[in-house]
Amino acid sequence: MTRIERVSPTRAKRGRWSKAELERLREIYGLRDDETIAREMRRPLDSVVRMAKNLFPARAREGPWTASEVLELKRYLGATTPEVIARILGRSVEEVRSQIFDLGRIRREGPWGREEIGRFKLIFGTRTDDDLARIFGRSVEEIHRLAREHGLCKDKAFTRKLQGQGATRMPRWGPEELEILRANYAERSNLELARMLGRSVKSVISRAHRIGLRKSADRLHEMGQANVRVRFSRE
Repeated sequence: MTRIERVSPTRAKRGRWSKAELERLREIYGLRDDETIAREMRRPLDSVVRMAKNLFPARAREGPWTASEVLELKRYLGATTPEVIARILGRSVEEVRSQIFDLGRIRREGPWGREEIGRFKLIFGTRTDDDLARIFGRSVEEIHRLAREHGLCKDKAFTRKLQGQGATRMPRWGPEELEILRANYAERSNLELARMLGRSVKSVISRAHRIGLRKSADRLHEMGQANVRVRFSRE
């Protein structure tokens, strides 16, 4: 009797990717981490990373953001890093961080729409509350209220992944970010730098002071004049 060898379901597949596999990778890349994608597709991790780079070649699109790009940014926000989002959207990391910063300044009021609530329920468990506030343009308090109203909670795996880190905690400053800060801090406003780097103004000021950066005399003079104008405009 001929013995039939069964292929282990966990054995990684090798060889050329099928069209269906590529379509699936394009669909879920950025919404799940690379390890999860590798397990689902039964492909080696390095193969997933390499194929994702082929599907989303690095390029730097310029110009104003379109409405569809902002929607795509919201789709990936909180699910992956700004670097991955930049690759998917074909934008620079700096532009992505700046756009995320701008989303954090938008605040909508009024009732939630049915589609909004449906989307909220779908992603609540795998996004931080701060990221949800940016995605929906609502306050964090409003995010908490709606979650309580619908009895929602974070996924356990997502909570473990956060390892107790708060939603507002930002990643460490990288060499490229520090270079941008050093090159621009003396002449640019802190708000401009915050937008460029996708950081809070407080974070920009704190880091600048820690590495001994100072505003130029001309910049300090302009800031003083601006403060005077604001003061008189309020009187």
